[in-house]
Amino acid sequence: MPQRHSKNNNDLAFFTYDEKRKLGYGTQKERLGKDSIKPFDACCLCLKPFIEPMSCLKGHVFCKECILECLLSQKKDIQRKLSAHAAQQKQEKEEEEERLMLQKARELEAFDQQNHGAVPQYNDKNHNSDKNGFHGANSVKTTSFEEEALRTMKAFWLPSATPEAPKKVEAPSTDTICPEGKEKLRLKTLFPVHFTEYTTDQKSSSSLDKTYICPSCKVTLTNAVSLVALSSCGHVFCKKCADKFVAVDKVCVVCDKPCKERNLVNVAKGGTGFAGHGDHLEAKDFKHLGSGSGLGLVRPAAKT
Repeated sequence: MPQRHSKNNNDLAFFTYDEKRKLGYGTQKERLGKDSIKPFDACCLCLKPFIEPMSCLKGHVFCKECILECLLSQKKDIQRKLSAHAAQQKQEKEEEEERLMLQKARELEAFDQQNHGAVPQYNDKNHNSDKNGFHGANSVKTTSFEEEALRTMKAFWLPSATPEAPKKVEAPSTDTICPEGKEKLRLKTLFPVHFTEYTTDQKSSSSLDKTYICPSCKVTLTNAVSLVALSSCGHVFCKKCADKFVAVDKVCVVCDKPCKERNLVNVAKGGTGFAGHGDHLEAKDFKHLGSGSGLGLVRPAAKT
């Protein structure tokens, strides 16, 4: 039985639908595995098991040292940008003052030439006059404006004299940003987080072997369990216990410290640019077939 001609006709100037599917054209979807999801007990910055964890009001957990270093570096970067912006404003002010001085000097020189007749005015059309009123060889002297123009003249054909486009430095924002949620973050809004560790007769040798449990129902905490932290005291519970006891009694089960509904913070699962988080655990990648796309490196799409 002869095969279909449409799937074997490869002498066209464009890709057919079947060829695009075999080359992996379009949006490819793949569900992320366990290795692609950040553990709940790992810092969002260093991706290691956290040490002295601190959380923001959006539920992103960081090591204390990591988040303080991040906020400090942002403060230094803001100060650098503010200094650059102030220097640019000062330079623009000086350039404006210099421009006004040169304009005033040109006006005085033109007034002097017109009233005292130091330089005769020619109306000959054969002599080309520039925009500043100079007549080439008929000019008696070179003004300071001409000297400045000759000294600062840029030549595109000389690498040393190639002009540079001025860079406009905008006024930066003075607010520090959460490295994970991209919202405004202040140091006073961070609160320490206390996880209840599962203790046995044999103590764990390293922080990688630590197991955390809910202090109320004693369930082992994993990425599959939704967690809630109290911003008032920092204790972490599973969402079921938090909704059943803490939200109703308005008191922490561990330390009996009063709390309000706004103190319940949902701990974010996953995160960072290298891991999936939340309920969206599906990776998508769009491949476009074009010049330089490396068609030989594209994995064929799986048939459905």
